Amino acid sequence: MHVTSQRQRTMVQWATRAVIVGLLASSLSGCFLTKLVTVPMRLVGAVVSIIPVAGNTANKAIQTAADTVDDVPL
Repeated sequence: MHVTSQRQRTMVQWATRAVIVGLLASSLSGCFLTKLVTVPMRLVGAVVSIIPVAGNTANKAIQTAADTVDDVPL
């Protein structure tokens, strides 16, 4: 009867999780990855646009940066 130690089981579990995370990350499309970055940017831009004088200018700059990130070919 083969008895594995707790350390070996932990290493196997860690390796299995790493492989699963790697497969999930590689299956994500570039469009999805850029949306993960740009949606928070756009939300911040919307909140910043409330500021009286400089809000709209800052919002336009953030929106331009988000559009640039969306155009990154992944």
